[in-house]
Amino acid sequence: MRLRRPILVTIATGLLLVAGEGVCAETTIDFNRDVRPILSTHCFHCHGPDAESRAADLRLDLEEHAKSEELGTPAIVAGQPDESELVRRIETADDGERMPPSDAGKQLSAEEIATLREWIAAGGTYSEAWAYLKPVDAGRSPPGGDKWETHWIDTYVHETMRDSGMAPSPDADRITLIRRLSFDLTGLPPTPEEVRAFLADQSPDAYETLVDRLLASPRYGERMAMFWLDLVRYADTVGYHGDQNHHASPYRDWVINAFNNNMRFDDFTVAQLAGDFLPSDEEQNLIASGYNRLLQTNHEGGVQVKEYTAIYAADRVRNLSAVWMASTMGCCQCHDHKYDPLSTKEFYSLAAFFADIDDTHHLTYIVNREFTLRRPEITVLSDEEEAAIARLEKEADRIRQASKAKVLANTVSVESPQKRLAEIDAEVEKIMKSARRIMITKHTTPRVTRVLPRGNWMDDTGEIVEPAVPATFGQLEVEGRRATRLDLAKWLCDDSQGIGGLTARVMVNRFWALAFGKGLAPNLEDFGAQGEPPSHSKLLDALAVEFVESGWDIKHMMRTIVLSRTYRQASNVNGQMLEIDPYNRWLARQARFRLPAEMIRDNALSISGLIVHEIGGASIKPYQPEGHYRHLNFPKRKYHAHSDERQWRRGVYMHWQRQFLHPMLAAFDAPNREQCTAERPRSNTPLASLTLMNDPSFVEAARGLAARVLLIPANSDADRVDAAFELATSRQPEQDERDKLLDCLAECRQDFANHPANAKQLLGVGLAPVNESLETTELAAWTAVSRVLLNLSETNARN
Repeated sequence: MRLRRPILVTIATGLLLVAGEGVCAETTIDFNRDVRPILSTHCFHCHGPDAESRAADLRLDLEEHAKSEELGTPAIVAGQPDESELVRRIETADDGERMPPSDAGKQLSAEEIATLREWIAAGGTYSEAWAYLKPVDAGRSPPGGDKWETHWIDTYVHETMRDSGMAPSPDADRITLIRRLSFDLTGLPPTPEEVRAFLADQSPDAYETLVDRLLASPRYGERMAMFWLDLVRYADTVGYHGDQNHHASPYRDWVINAFNNNMRFDDFTVAQLAGDFLPSDEEQNLIASGYNRLLQTNHEGGVQVKEYTAIYAADRVRNLSAVWMASTMGCCQCHDHKYDPLSTKEFYSLAAFFADIDDTHHLTYIVNREFTLRRPEITVLSDEEEAAIARLEKEADRIRQASKAKVLANTVSVESPQKRLAEIDAEVEKIMKSARRIMITKHTTPRVTRVLPRGNWMDDTGEIVEPAVPATFGQLEVEGRRATRLDLAKWLCDDSQGIGGLTARVMVNRFWALAFGKGLAPNLEDFGAQGEPPSHSKLLDALAVEFVESGWDIKHMMRTIVLSRTYRQASNVNGQMLEIDPYNRWLARQARFRLPAEMIRDNALSISGLIVHEIGGASIKPYQPEGHYRHLNFPKRKYHAHSDERQWRRGVYMHWQRQFLHPMLAAFDAPNREQCTAERPRSNTPLASLTLMNDPSFVEAARGLAARVLLIPANSDADRVDAAFELATSRQPEQDERDKLLDCLAECRQDFANHPANAKQLLGVGLAPVNESLETTELAAWTAVSRVLLNLSETNARN
């Protein structure tokens, strides 16, 4: 048997052609991996699930149709490509007969035609789409005799690695490991003290202890919330028209606390989709139900209630299917899905689950003010506010009891106690007025839901539908009553009667992406025919089964992933790796990528020592360019940055203005959250670098780092450079790095000595007080050096 040098070719269609060292040249064709992507991209639009766009009554998405003789010569004749109409039509030189048609712009490549020929020659056997098959655990046995494997995850990865002719990378050094773990699990860099403690800990369980400490940190919930808020399109504003504020921040805090408390994912799901159906701990469940109210809403005078009722229903179906099912159900709003077995009727049947949410009051009560009113809402008190009210009520009760006793004894007038009671009432009212509000869900009598032909909200001729799930995913069984959102939420995480296994697969793929930069299935939001199959399908299934069997324990899954040797590999790349596996599909190395937007800012604040750790509360407003809101109307608004310690709180708490996203967030690819975002892009632009250099938050962070370094006892500039470099990167600089920074320091000292006004201008940015004991020129020079450090790729990257 002749072996070939390993090579990976990724074709635009998502087809993976693999011929690796240790892989037979006569590679077996796999339908889901090799064939389905070709048919989906080139054929399903006209010969797929959508009956209205189907040509010649031919379906190539179903095996029995493709091989049927009812239409004449079968499209596929098993084992006989030369007798198959499909092969004839894709190979013919006749423009009038060749498929796909020339004007479709979807011509097949020679490699794709060869793959289809080989598949038909082997029998043309179909397989059900991988994403619709319940995960099957192929085994999570302890690692075998190979010295590299230390975890059951490694056995799956190592097998695929060997088959592709690759070997694992060495373990990352311990500084890289603690830095990687800290960013992945808390979103923050480790402190120098934490790094030194980890380096000094030579016990066998040092790494495991570090993992457990980070998972127990309150910073963990803040980091995990960042990815969840992208999914559910959380924002502080309504999105449409005037993009006014709405009351949502208590929901964000509920999510953070849920992750920190390691709330089971099935309970997490039910509380958000159907918290208004749950009897226990009513306020917290109602806050969670705010999920249903996070969509974009319109507060413009003259809007059509019926139109926006349809828009809101469609938005909820799109988000539900994207978040929990990684399915592009939104395609079905106007027509049957072109690529997946999902119909328009099923789209509106899903929408019917949300027909009991009455949130249209704002469409008839239009007020152009900064905060919208979106009933139903409740007032949510913080722990401090609840404690203050409890103290005041206790005092009032004490005054009443004492007054009652004295009045009965006829020993005192009631005028003085009444005055204090009035003061207490005023204080309680003041606290209640300042308390935050949250939009919640309250189920009502469901509206009638119809299929809207072509998505036309004015067309009432469509069929009336009841709540139901897509047939591809099975059925939701209820006894003699209308199914509710509570039934739907439970079905999503029920592994026996629902699609719990499929939901688990979707979520563990995203957990994997948090730890590796990419999912095992690369498209985090599309597990359908247009999504690329997973690189390690057995591993993905095993992780899904583990998630269900763990009791939907999210911390357990994050711990499981990061304890693997696969996770602990170095991220260094060489020429051979780039040639064989440029996209790191076979996981022979870890990934290196830029931090997300919020973490870029958090990182700078942490390095500078300015960061303020406080969980929860109203959204914060960091510095923003003057005039950024100049085009915001209904009403006109002016952005007012906070002038207290809120300025230095974490990015997860930043005010999220959908239409005018904070420029710093936009520069680093944060989404506007108008819709579900499962994976953010990572761009590399001059604007990002300019933001790091000139945004007041980063200039202020540089000044904070400079002051921090100058206050460290040190014998020389070189010692201070080393300290600053370690704060930024967690390691000591190489000699050439040290020399460059010292040269920069000397030049800046001279420049600021010659131009003291420049030094004062640099130090005048921001709110953080300047330590008066520090000399202006010296502080300015070190601030300039700190700006360089905060701009380093290494500072803002996770390796």
